[in-house]
Order: sequence, then C-alpha cells, then structure tokens
Amino acid sequence: MQIANTLSLPVPRIYRIALSIFFFVQGLIFASWASRIPDIKLKFNLSDAELGSLLFALPAGQMAGMALSGYLVSKFGSRLMLLIGVVIYPGTLILLGAAPTIALLVTALVFFGLCANLINIAANTQAISVEALYRKSIMASFHGLWSLAGFTGGLIGGFMAAHKQTPFVHYCMIFGLTMLLALLSGPYLLPRDASRKNKQTSIFVKPNKSIIILGMITFACMICEGTMFEWSGVYFQQIVHAPVNLVGLGFTAFMSTMAGGRFAADYFITKFGVKRMLQASGITILTGLLTAVILPTIVPTTIGFLLVGLGVASVVPMTYSLAGRSRTIQPGVALAMVSSIGFLGFLLGPPLIGFVAEAFGLRWSFTLIAVLGLGTTLLAGSIKNEE
Repeated sequence: MQIANTLSLPVPRIYRIALSIFFFVQGLIFASWASRIPDIKLKFNLSDAELGSLLFALPAGQMAGMALSGYLVSKFGSRLMLLIGVVIYPGTLILLGAAPTIALLVTALVFFGLCANLINIAANTQAISVEALYRKSIMASFHGLWSLAGFTGGLIGGFMAAHKQTPFVHYCMIFGLTMLLALLSGPYLLPRDASRKNKQTSIFVKPNKSIIILGMITFACMICEGTMFEWSGVYFQQIVHAPVNLVGLGFTAFMSTMAGGRFAADYFITKFGVKRMLQASGITILTGLLTAVILPTIVPTTIGFLLVGLGVASVVPMTYSLAGRSRTIQPGVALAMVSSIGFLGFLLGPPLIGFVAEAFGLRWSFTLIAVLGLGTTLLAGSIKNEE
C-alpha cells in the first residue's frame, strides 16, 4: 500500500496529529452521551427495564448503518465522510438532550448510532492510510486517544451533572468544543485514501476468508470487552462482595489498562508482529478472567481485570489495520465487515452472561467468556502474516 509516492504530502506527523484530534472528538461525544444516561432516565422516569430497551436503539442504529457507512467511505473518501460525521454526530447529541418524548429520543438514538458508525469507519479508514505513511504500527495510539476521551467525557459529564446543568446545555457545549477542534484540525486530514483499482467498491461484497477470520478475532475480543463494560461492577458486588465504594474498582482497573495498553501497543506490535501480539492478547484475557474466577477477592480480581484490559487493548486496532490492507476489498467496506462481526460480540456478551449466570452462576459465566476470549489466540494462527 504505497501512497507516499502518489500524493504530494507534507510531514506525515501533521496528518497523525489532525486525525488524533478526530479520534479524541469521537470518544468525547460518545462519553458525553453515556455520562448523562442517569439524567435521561430520570427525565423520562424510566424503569431499569425500560431504559435497557431504549438503549438498544443505539446499537440497532450502528448495526443498520454498517454496510452503508463502508460504502459511503469507499465511494466518497474518509476525509469527506469524517468532516460530515464530525458535524452531524455531535449535532445528534443535541437532539438527544432536547428530545421531549421517548419516541423522539429513540429516533435520535438510532440516528446517533448511524452517525457513530459512519465516523468510526471513516476515522479508521483514514488511520489505515496514515499508518501506511509511517510503515509501522500506529493504529493502537489512535484508539488510545478514544479511550482517553472516554475518561475526559466522563469527568466533564460528572462535573456538569454536579452543577445541575441539563444534558441539553452540556451537549450544546460539547458541540461547540468539537466544532472548534474540527475547524482547527480538519484542513490537515489526509486528502485521499490508499486504494487499489482492483478492489471491489459495491455496497454488497462477500467477505473473504481473511476478513471472516479477522471478524471472528474481533468478536472474541469484544465479547470480553462487552462483558467487562456491563458485568464487572456486578461481579465485584455479587461475587467479590466488595464494599459499596469499591464496586467500580474492577471497571476502573479494566479501563485504565485498556487505555494505557493502547498507547504502548504500537511499539510491541512493531517489535513482535501482529500474529504474536494477538496470540499473547488471548492468553492474557484468559489468564485475567480465570484469576478473577479462581480467586474472587478484591486484590486478585482487580489484578485479573487489569490483565483483561491489557489483553483487549490492542486487538481491535490490529484487526482493523489488517482489514484495511485487504487486497480485494476497499478499506472502508472491509472495516465495516470486521466491525459488524465484532460488534455482535459486544452485543451478545452481556445477555449471554446473564443467561449462563441464571442457570449456573456468575463465576461459570466468566469462565465461559474466558474460553471465548482465548479464541483470539487460537484464530490468530490462521491469519496471513501481513504485518
């Protein structure tokens, strides 16, 4: 994938910095929504079950827009789609804060999911082309900034809630901030994506074996990630019997190593290669979850969740990077395929935990997820050595 010779480019670092800002913006917008969910729940007087049903509208929108996002990015380029997405994504955030009825809130959530997917595919497609300029792995650092933005957005949301600012006011301020960042960095995005003339550009493309394997690896990782997002606090509460003030410790441990691991991952990917890193990631996930299952007390479980965060940190950046190098499918379409398969894991993990826990107990649920996480290691042996 040689694009440095076909484009008249300034220093690649300019593109990397500009795109890094867009990844941060993307994470900030999503975290801003998530941080005010309790206030939305209170505004509409929703029960836990009603809130759960309502929140399903967001991933429904994401899944519905997967193929379309891949097609649009491949057809019109990641730069244009990223610039469009960075306007409509936070704009939809304002609609969420202003929605006067549940019906309009659900509609806005579906559109929010569509926008989230568009900007995600566009940003990662752009990242693949920027990575090609560097001739080494830099994808994980972009995803690290998304995670860092999640922390930042959570802190801002907590501050706004503590000072009695409504979600609408909060979201308007986030819109203004993201527009400022987009105006400053937008002109420095990479103007064209790396592409080959023989790649298929249709919205309906049959995934090849390599793409399916990458999707399955992403699925194995994201089913663990979804479990940690939804069930880590419950595990600390019901199995570890942690004090109330430490119930969130497991999730914090997981998020800290996932974010930190992404900033360090590029060095290790370049040094050891994608295949070895994927194999190590699956083993690390398995070790972390089994530690929490076998030794369900605060310190060992926290260490276990730290390992899980470290294990999942670089998997998605690696699979996205490999998908973007497909020799037969455009990067945007290939990314959409891998994202679709992987995101199913994120969706299916939490309910799967619930069903197994109901029948056999929460520790057996986490054991099952540990085994599924090992799929990252087992499947990694089947990928082509494209790093």
